[in-house]
Amino acid sequence: MRLFIPGPVSVSEETQRAMAREMIGHRGKEFQELFGTLTSGLQKVFLTKNRVLISTSSGSGLMEGALRNCVSEKVLVCEYGAFGKKWADMSKACGKETDVLSAEAGKAVKGKELKEKIEAAKKAGKKYEAVCITHNETSTGVMNDLKEIAPIVKESGALLLVDAVSSMGGAKIDVDALGIDVCLTSSQKAFSLPPGLSFASVSEKALEKAKSVKGRGYYFDFVELAKEYDSKQTPYTPAVGLMFGLKQRLEEMLVEGMENVWARHAQMAFNAQKWAQEKGLGLFAEPGYRSNTVTCIENTKKVNLDELKKKLKLRGYVFDPGYRKMNEELLAKGRSETFRIPHMGNLSIEELKGYLNAVAEEAGF
Repeated sequence: MRLFIPGPVSVSEETQRAMAREMIGHRGKEFQELFGTLTSGLQKVFLTKNRVLISTSSGSGLMEGALRNCVSEKVLVCEYGAFGKKWADMSKACGKETDVLSAEAGKAVKGKELKEKIEAAKKAGKKYEAVCITHNETSTGVMNDLKEIAPIVKESGALLLVDAVSSMGGAKIDVDALGIDVCLTSSQKAFSLPPGLSFASVSEKALEKAKSVKGRGYYFDFVELAKEYDSKQTPYTPAVGLMFGLKQRLEEMLVEGMENVWARHAQMAFNAQKWAQEKGLGLFAEPGYRSNTVTCIENTKKVNLDELKKKLKLRGYVFDPGYRKMNEELLAKGRSETFRIPHMGNLSIEELKGYLNAVAEEAGF
């Protein structure tokens, strides 16, 4: 069964074999060699010289870690979809004073609005320690423009915390050039691995901030994670089997060449968006901000998505009928619901075309 949902994605037989190799201890030299290979490879994907921490958790774990380590009191969250809302909910749950910059689903974060929000807070005597943003909003298919946003955040003196869970590895994010302080992602999307690992590049500025923050927690303490990182270790028992799979996937990605990986994702996004428009369907994300890893499509033809899901399952595909909560809100407003076409990881352009053909045939487009 081929998963065409925006994570977890299907895992290749080669990766499954890599994860099934004989287990090793996580405190020995062999693990240190493995860890060193992984961190070096991740730095090449992230385009950074910063430490790229590895955590046995979902991306949500490192999101909470970023908030607990980089914010003592005040934070601004850009909430432009379900996962931006997750940043805000998590921040409040961590006891942080949380301001929100929001807009309707399908829209992107705009630099002008962000700058106005920061300046208004400054006039009110408030200085944000960090700004949180979801780079690729999986629920809406919006990819925010970090080149537009990052300079505004850096000019304000705040740390920039980026959720790149559904984009890192599928879109070029130059962490160092953009000055991102924490950029986090997880294993089950563009890395084509099972869930269970997450990764975060952490700048020296963010790490220095963490040292001054009280109550930064235990499991996701960046200071402790960085200390062990420098010894090619993790402070707690890691998912060694998944790490074997990560080694194999990083090798594949680097052999393909990251520029080629990003170009393949961009081409798949173009194909999916062109397909939707040729079939008379709408694209939910606004022009100029459409994702390279997941296309969100308006169901303007009123196809029964539950029935379509059943039909595609008989053909060996798991179809994604859209983000449920958002669809409920859209229908309540009299708008069309959405469905999503994910195109991330080691998926080929030909495999995507085969899937799009199957969707069109079963939906009657």
